[in-house]
Amino acid sequence: MDKKTEKYFLLTLAGIQFSHILDFMIMMPLGPMLMQAFGIGTHEFGLLVASYSFSAAISGLLAATFVDRFERKRLVLCIFVLFGIATLACGLAPGYLTLLVARGLAGVFGGIMGAMVQTMVGDVIPFSRRARANGIVASAFSLSTVAGVPLSLWLANHFAWRAPFIFITFLTLFFTLVGLRFLPQLHHHLGGEKRAHPFSAMLEVLRDKNHLNALLFAASVIFSGFLVIPYITVYAVSNVAISTLDIPIIYLVGGATTLFTARRIGYLADKLGKAKVYRLLALAAIVPLLLITHLGVVPLWVWVMCTTTFFVIIPGRMIPAMAIITSAAQPKLRGTFMSLNATVQSLAMGLATTLAGFVVTQDAGGRIVNYPLVGYAAVAANFLAIWLVARIVMHERQVAEVEVPAHRPPHISGGQE
Repeated sequence: MDKKTEKYFLLTLAGIQFSHILDFMIMMPLGPMLMQAFGIGTHEFGLLVASYSFSAAISGLLAATFVDRFERKRLVLCIFVLFGIATLACGLAPGYLTLLVARGLAGVFGGIMGAMVQTMVGDVIPFSRRARANGIVASAFSLSTVAGVPLSLWLANHFAWRAPFIFITFLTLFFTLVGLRFLPQLHHHLGGEKRAHPFSAMLEVLRDKNHLNALLFAASVIFSGFLVIPYITVYAVSNVAISTLDIPIIYLVGGATTLFTARRIGYLADKLGKAKVYRLLALAAIVPLLLITHLGVVPLWVWVMCTTTFFVIIPGRMIPAMAIITSAAQPKLRGTFMSLNATVQSLAMGLATTLAGFVVTQDAGGRIVNYPLVGYAAVAANFLAIWLVARIVMHERQVAEVEVPAHRPPHISGGQE
């Protein structure tokens, strides 16, 4: 795959990531609006966020039984279309319970999407450039925060909370068409021996100690972040006295900063070592985890500085972390492994959000209490991840590549397969 084709490939995956990450991220800043619209508290709001994660965990477990049996491009785009339909259902939901169900359906397909995107990166991009490739795909998070979330909040403030989900539905349609054009057909993994039963690949993954270490590492990284992330906006409005009209500024500044830092983190991880850069970022993460959960009333600029640091470091850890996790997989089992990884990460998100939802409560004045306890738990999980990363062995040789004749470039058109 030449550089131009690789660039289009990664940007297309970033667009797909952008759509389903925005769908997940928008729930957090919409928190105050949804709590007011449905008359719900922190526990019920936590369930709205967690329903996506728990559904994604279940679907990832089921996906592990079949993802390596299908051609990658066709599977990714089919799941992406179903995700768009589920997101549309969120925008049309008439009440809290129906929105809860719709969020669960979005999680079913969104959870698999993340795994499949990382699987395709691992299949196509050599180990030596994989962290930089993850940095490009991770720019979807930056674009979500700098453009997607502020625009979605503007739509919500000027129309209704439903508008962002309708917007994401149109994004999904657009990137499906882009994917038809620029994603290559990947079927090298289909040439192996026939498996005796659907769970054989999953069991093979789970018998590998290195896979288990990588999965536990992924769970620890995600758990530490999602103890804090879902309640940042609610805490900002209730305790830090930030106006809801200023919330887009927080995401705009934070996202704009990560647009520059994400690719730099990927470059440094490839140059200096993925595990080394991860440890440095994880140690630095202790500061924003504690600041965000302990600050009282401060000026907007102080809160923006703290949240921007949080946006750079906490998701930034995932760039070297995902390169480590992807490279821990046996190439022939990468799709199954990454689906199980999606299950583990989604389960960690759901458990973290649910646990934080029971710890964090509102007093009679509407202020959030016990948020500092969540910060301490996040730091503890962060230390566990630092300990685990040293126990992961990375396969540095890219075994699985796009199988194409040497005399012609890989097929990337959206025509007949």
